[in-house]
Amino acid sequence: MNEFFPDVLFFANTPFEINRIMLIRFIAVLAIVLIFWIGTRKMKIVPGRFQSLVEMGLDLVRVSIAEDLLGKKDGRRFLPILTTMFFMVLFMNLTGIIPFLNIAGTSVIGVPLVLAVVSYVMFIYAGVRKHPGAFFKNALFPPGVPKVLYIIVAPIELVSTFILRPITLTLRLLMNMIVGHLLLVLFFTATSFFLLIGNGFALFSIGTLAFGFAFTLFEILVAVLQAYVFTLLTTVYIQLALADEH
Repeated sequence: MNEFFPDVLFFANTPFEINRIMLIRFIAVLAIVLIFWIGTRKMKIVPGRFQSLVEMGLDLVRVSIAEDLLGKKDGRRFLPILTTMFFMVLFMNLTGIIPFLNIAGTSVIGVPLVLAVVSYVMFIYAGVRKHPGAFFKNALFPPGVPKVLYIIVAPIELVSTFILRPITLTLRLLMNMIVGHLLLVLFFTATSFFLLIGNGFALFSIGTLAFGFAFTLFEILVAVLQAYVFTLLTTVYIQLALADEH
């Protein structure tokens, strides 16, 4: 568990303290910038392999998430922030299985919380801009519900819409990355332990190493899915805020 709370490396006792996880986050952001700069600096009508890969990633967010849920007009409006969110989560998740990094930048609450706040602000902004003066009223007091039920409905809508959404977004991403890291540590530590004991116990290391490798592949899938789910839920919240019934 101490790996989630590493020692300060630079700027100790200042608001700009940098530890190992912060360095990993910087590396992930640098990787995003570098990959997209290389992939888009000399774009061709007939793309090469690397440009095609970059375009596939961008199209995944644009077509499968933004435009599919929000339509072309609103999808393009929110596409920059949704694309940034997807690749930021993805790359910081993937640092958990990269040798010498070995911990996700999203496995400490800072990044998941900031992204959840951005998601929260986006959906409220979308709703207020589309339905000024009526967004909060219709969110808490849905039209068509008998007025006597508002005593029950309004508190439920307040909690579910304006309190639980950022909390669940934060915890879903954070817990998946923490559990994944702990599982990998468990399997690979067990492998080292059985090898050091030697004798017949060394055979157990084969099993723990195999499980460790399998869960490493599974973590890649989880990293992609969590990035997709986080971005998808953010888009769904924006879609609900833009819905005409608000």
